[in-house]
Amino acid sequence: MSSRTMSTHLNAYLALIRPPNTIMIGLAVAIGEAIGLGKLPGLREAVFGFLTASLMMAGTMVANDVYDVEIDRVNSPGRPLPSGRVNTREVIVLAVVLSVAAIGFSTLLGLWTFLTALLALALMIYYNTRGKKTGLIGNAVVSFNVALPFFFGGLAVSKISPLLFIFSVVAFLANFGREVAKGIADVKGDSLRQVRTLAVVRGTKVAALASAGLFVTAVLLSFLPPFLESISLLYFPPVIVADVGFLYSAYRLMSNQTPENIRAVKGHVLVWMLLGLVGFLLGSAALL
Repeated sequence: MSSRTMSTHLNAYLALIRPPNTIMIGLAVAIGEAIGLGKLPGLREAVFGFLTASLMMAGTMVANDVYDVEIDRVNSPGRPLPSGRVNTREVIVLAVVLSVAAIGFSTLLGLWTFLTALLALALMIYYNTRGKKTGLIGNAVVSFNVALPFFFGGLAVSKISPLLFIFSVVAFLANFGREVAKGIADVKGDSLRQVRTLAVVRGTKVAALASAGLFVTAVLLSFLPPFLESISLLYFPPVIVADVGFLYSAYRLMSNQTPENIRAVKGHVLVWMLLGLVGFLLGSAALL
């Protein structure tokens, strides 16, 4: 295999795994551990927690592309599978290996983390096989799994705090809004496969309003943590920037529902979520 072919394959696998998403999920577990403990977690908890969440996310992302290949032929023909850069059998093997590895690392942290990882995997299997077509229920399942790492981090160190709960809710709402927005960009392919997203069932304007509402609710709840526990003032700068970003994204959703604009908003929202994650980490500095 030539170096050019290897590079093409590597880029295709990275596109399947979606490193920004997987890294964010892994970091959320480490942040959950730090908040739960009130100090930095040990190397064992941090590494195993990060690997459990990031590998689980990577595996489910890869599996999602397998189940969505026909939809992606319409919505995203440049994706690795519909474009033919990788074959289905290789991708299935990759999804299984990543998921099994994630479950394996979860067992090293304890029984509750193992059971939680199994729950997350079961939910994503349900989403990929049946839940996606349910629309909002599927969106909620994905968002629950995005919010779960904060609790998983607390479970890994046997410490659950109110702060972890509110961070989880904010993450859930922000991702829920992003999932609803994604449905606006994918209306054409989703309609062909009878995927009942809010945009397909009620129209793009209603979906944009719902997505914007979820973003605004997440912004409002982001000011609640200081009233629950003592947190560092370092929490506010990145979170305020993220909040302004979410409000701007909500405005863009309401003003323009073209697929191009929605895809741009979707990318921006990932940045706002990362900034929020940084804020959660810095806010816990008062506890460390």
